Amino acid sequence: MAVRIVRRLAGFLATLLAASFVIFAAVYAAPGDPAVFLAGGRDKLTPERLATVRAQYHLDEPLVVQYGRWLGDCLHFDLGRSFKYGDQVADLITARLATTLELVAYATVLFVVLGVGAGVLAAVRQSTWVDSAVVGTTTLAASVPSFVAAIALVSLFGVQLGWFPVTGSGEGFAGTLHHLTLPALSLALGALALISRVTRQAMADAAASDHVEAARASGVPEREIVRRHVLRNALGPIITMCGLVMAGMLAGTVVVETAFGISGIGSLLVNAINTHDFPVAQAVLLLMVTGYIAVTTLVDLVHPLLDPRVKQEARTA
Repeated sequence: MAVRIVRRLAGFLATLLAASFVIFAAVYAAPGDPAVFLAGGRDKLTPERLATVRAQYHLDEPLVVQYGRWLGDCLHFDLGRSFKYGDQVADLITARLATTLELVAYATVLFVVLGVGAGVLAAVRQSTWVDSAVVGTTTLAASVPSFVAAIALVSLFGVQLGWFPVTGSGEGFAGTLHHLTLPALSLALGALALISRVTRQAMADAAASDHVEAARASGVPEREIVRRHVLRNALGPIITMCGLVMAGMLAGTVVVETAFGISGIGSLLVNAINTHDFPVAQAVLLLMVTGYIAVTTLVDLVHPLLDPRVKQEARTA
């Protein structure tokens, strides 16, 4: 287990290093010159002013040198200053990160509870109208983009029925739940469909095992078979997929936060890209990638503990 942890951590660091270079290079190659923005716009731009700004912010250095300087600052938890606001990038992210994490946590609860519940129901009632209804509904949910779901939810529950607010994140626990219900639901719809499919298939595979047939032939109640033998053996792939989906939700908040006017890191990224605020865009993208890689690495380490068969196969290999 110790060797496995060391290998995964080494892979985590290597992947993060490669991702950081890709992020920096992509932002570096993006259209627009940050020096023009920093110089106060084209109306106030002169060649001397532009050269001064480039030298001040090290924009005249080669890409590799700029990346090394940026990476060294990141390792010292210095993400630089925002071109637009002039504040520390770390402070801007810290002020908005809690809202995004609350949205992701709420959406995770929704897609885990509803997705796993729908998958279990479809697996237990396989080849019936219940199974067909669950599969059809989840297929429709998976085909709807998050921004379309957001518009539909706002139109129905926010404007016509007036049950939920359509902007802001609220204050206090009850207010936050009330404000984030529609954004979390629109963010969770696609994940809910995926988790229900994975749960259904995992339970179907577990139900076809020999020990399940033996338990059923021994007269064990069907409810106990589903709970102790089928669902328990299917938890490995279900939890793994839930972790992967949750890790990818940080990037999904970009669309949802913009649609609902939520001040999170997703909307911060959109504003940074629109205003060529490169330090903020690089920091937010790096945070999203780091979160995804960290969660996937953790899921990979926990998977053998959830499913002993994976651990046994690793030992055999």
